[in-house]
Amino acid sequence: MRLAKYLAHGGVASRRVAERIVAEGRVTVGGEVVTDPARAVEAGDEVRVDGSLVAEEPREVWVVNKPAGVVSTVREPGARPAVVSLVRSDARLYPVGRLDADSTGLLLLTNDGELANRLAHPRYEVPKAYRAELRRPPSEDDLRRLGSGVELEDGVTAPARVRRLGERRIEIVLREGRNRQVRRMAEAVGNRVVALRRVRFGPIELGGLPEGGARRLSGEEVARLWEDTRL
Repeated sequence: MRLAKYLAHGGVASRRVAERIVAEGRVTVGGEVVTDPARAVEAGDEVRVDGSLVAEEPREVWVVNKPAGVVSTVREPGARPAVVSLVRSDARLYPVGRLDADSTGLLLLTNDGELANRLAHPRYEVPKAYRAELRRPPSEDDLRRLGSGVELEDGVTAPARVRRLGERRIEIVLREGRNRQVRRMAEAVGNRVVALRRVRFGPIELGGLPEGGARRLSGEEVARLWEDTRL
């Protein structure tokens, strides 16, 4: 197994971040510093990151209903709580993507770096559904524009599925994951998001999970996530 993949399976970080950690010279194999993330690791090799032993741990995937004010990080140096604090697990979990601190709803946490990388990578186009309350009722033209693509500072958005849920409420399904995308899309049509909740990530739905609650996904649910990342 390649070193970066071993670190990802050990819950250190996603494979991409693990590659950077290796390149920074923070990893030793058998007591020797290794800077090549493609270095092969065999059973019985002693792998350490910053001096701490890394052992491949059982993979876990959790779904969390993130409340507002909770940040999508492993740890938070400020006063706000980090989302991993909502999960009772000894595994070294980290979020798959992120939600803004003001946004709520479904966030996946895992120690499986390969799965996390696939779920977050744009090439796999894993759908994510959001429900937004807007400042003013959107017109039919607004909904059409949101669905067909709007111009943002980082380019035109990909086609999305949009439907009206109420006077000021919409559901939008995206297959890309730009920073603050739903909020910026609303602003591009002269509106503003006042509340935003993610309700689905790939095949996993928020359902009746209470705010601040977390549950571990079943093997069948994890298999469905993998299925969504196959090209």
